Amino acid sequence: MSSLPGRLGAVDPTSDRAVFRQIADQLREAIDRGRFTEGEKLPSEAELVEHYGVSRMTVRNSFSVLQGEGLVHAEHGRGVFVRPRPPVRRLASDRFARRHREQGKSAFLVEADAAGGHPEVDSLEVKEEKADQDIATRLGSTRRVLTRRRRYLLDGRPVEFATSYLPLDIARATQIAEPNPGPGGIYARLEELGHHLDHFDEEIRARMPSPAEVRTLRLASGVPVIHLIRTAYDTEGRAVEVCDTVMAADAYVLSYQLPAT
Repeated sequence: MSSLPGRLGAVDPTSDRAVFRQIADQLREAIDRGRFTEGEKLPSEAELVEHYGVSRMTVRNSFSVLQGEGLVHAEHGRGVFVRPRPPVRRLASDRFARRHREQGKSAFLVEADAAGGHPEVDSLEVKEEKADQDIATRLGSTRRVLTRRRRYLLDGRPVEFATSYLPLDIARATQIAEPNPGPGGIYARLEELGHHLDHFDEEIRARMPSPAEVRTLRLASGVPVIHLIRTAYDTEGRAVEVCDTVMAADAYVLSYQLPAT
């Protein structure tokens, strides 16, 4: 209790802004300024009730605002904690560099190494199926595809779910159709099959998750997702893969290098 006055101010009862929002504003500012650090427990309801002279419901409403913004998460019986900042820096200009594949590393493994985390892949499903219209169009009217669905975890936490669609005439009866495609991932296998990669097109948008995505990525209330669709092209101009990826927005920083001319 004695440390709260130095970390939090007082509410203004004459303000038009609701008291619970004023408290949320002060907690948010304290988090942004590092007065409460990642993983740290925020003051309890009782401490904030005493500090501000408000009701427990007012404090709970303040916590709800911060949870809705994805800044904090509540743990039953323990309290409310500051959520960690994004641990993975996704380097768009480097993640698919050929040198990584030649070293036997997939893009996610490279990013996990840079973040100092332990990568895992689970919920793996590999099957042949009919492509929907959007995927077929992106692949150049290919109707049958090999589909690879998998979830990526970092230090045991789900951070993204990806589905790759590859033309069946390329991927059928190859190592790409195996649960483990081998060192360097499916892009290394594509190049071994003669489809040398030339470039990737990506479309990125942010949105709120579906209920299924909340469960799959174990998202806290208010955390959005980054939805990325990538198409890989070989040197002949053929689309050889479409990857539909949904990422937990609080787990990533997207980093780009853009030319000045």
